[in-house]
Amino acid sequence: MNTKTLDTPNNFFESKVLGHPAGLFVLFFTEMWERFSYYGMRALLVLFLTSSIATGGWEWSKAEAISLYGTYTMGVYLTPVLGGLIADRLLGYRWAVILGALIMTIGHASMALETPVFLYVGLGCLMAGNGLFKPNMTSIVSKMYKDFPEKKDGAYSIFYMGVNAGAFLGIMICGYVGEKISWSWGFGLAGIFMFLGMMQFYFTKGIFGNIGLLPGEEKKLKAAEELANPNPTVIEEKVPGHVVRDRLIVVLIFSIFTIFFWAAFEQAGGSMTIFAKENTTRILTGNAGVTFKIVDALLTIVPLGIITYVLSRLFAQTFSRYKVGNTILSCSFLIIWAIVLWKVNREFVAETTEIAASWFNILNSLFIICFAPVFSKWWESKFNLPASMKFGLGLVLLGIGFGFLAYAATSITSPDIKVSMVWLVLAYLFHTLGELCISPVGLSYVSKLVPAAWIGFMFGVYYLFIAMGNKLAGATGSMIEEISNKYSLSTFFLIFTIIPIAAGLLITALHPLIKKLMHGVK
Repeated sequence: MNTKTLDTPNNFFESKVLGHPAGLFVLFFTEMWERFSYYGMRALLVLFLTSSIATGGWEWSKAEAISLYGTYTMGVYLTPVLGGLIADRLLGYRWAVILGALIMTIGHASMALETPVFLYVGLGCLMAGNGLFKPNMTSIVSKMYKDFPEKKDGAYSIFYMGVNAGAFLGIMICGYVGEKISWSWGFGLAGIFMFLGMMQFYFTKGIFGNIGLLPGEEKKLKAAEELANPNPTVIEEKVPGHVVRDRLIVVLIFSIFTIFFWAAFEQAGGSMTIFAKENTTRILTGNAGVTFKIVDALLTIVPLGIITYVLSRLFAQTFSRYKVGNTILSCSFLIIWAIVLWKVNREFVAETTEIAASWFNILNSLFIICFAPVFSKWWESKFNLPASMKFGLGLVLLGIGFGFLAYAATSITSPDIKVSMVWLVLAYLFHTLGELCISPVGLSYVSKLVPAAWIGFMFGVYYLFIAMGNKLAGATGSMIEEISNKYSLSTFFLIFTIIPIAAGLLITALHPLIKKLMHGVK
């Protein structure tokens, strides 16, 4: 049963930033710093493990490194099942987010020490902390929009843009510093900004009103409200049991197809990073080098400028009420700007241009920053697609992206042959367009289809299926050498072309059944 009290309307929309509540953008920047730390470390992990000892790496085999990467990313999405339950029963969403961020900060600090013991301690902390952080951030968004379901798809797309703004900055800065200066500094920067993100959230958490308090505090507030207004005018929406069952079946169907998506998409941190390092032309000279430096500078500064503009809009709405949190956030951006300007200057004075292998990972985040607002408007327009067709389109686009790599790899007949970076750019473009059809939309549909009391737990269950996809990505990615030696590198990428496209066509064909089971949810 969902109960809405008419005497206490949702007032989050009274303070808007770009048409949405200011609280959404507090979450935007908190999630941005968490994703900065996650993707910054993710960009370095496989490269660090497989690099030679002479360059500071550990010289692991590709299979060992990608397998560990898959286990780690599986754990990152597995722990939210427990994290959602802990928040619902013990901590509340806010303190779960804060504690999770603190544990992740400790994890990044451990990895910066670069010893085998602290590597595993660090990865364990990152998995545990993420379990508390990730599902409860999305739960806060869901609670904020519980009275505005028609705006959820757009809200999650904007929130997802914050996710990828952090990924963009983390990969760009941590990846660059890790590869070209010091692995320890790369891992360490991830921890520093995770800590700053935690502090910003802590000092601004009051903006969420009564959302996410300790379970005991929420019960007291509810009891006080009932005492003050014993006969409120309410609207009770009773959802029949068979409808709840059918909608949960839809969540299960979507969850199964996310396994196919993430098993292919998460090759980005493993086999695609190896492809960038070993099979892509990354040393540019002459006009090509100068052109790349200019483009890279623009790709670095312009998105950061856009994010800074969003920050200024948030300041205008919230600075007077949350001075400490906003001051911490502004200091974080000053540090980022200083590092970015140092990086741009360092590259321009260098005689040759060597593109970092981790650099290609920023393309996914960059494309999301560019296209997320477009998709957000699309999902809110009359041209909005049904859920199953969004999933189908996303999987087909993902498969096409791998098709570019499969084609490019046909020309690699020896280790000395390198292919143009254009193929990776195209692959990341199509992967990103596919991701925008599935990842933020999937979160939105989970929040619409499950009963309100199960939100935290069901987000955790959804992440469980994403965890399966991530582990499968590591298992299949670790076979890159075996498949390449037995068949070809092109065959390896062709596998990830055919399977997602087939899955996309299948879920599209299931549209009539899925529509019936959703019972009017759009």
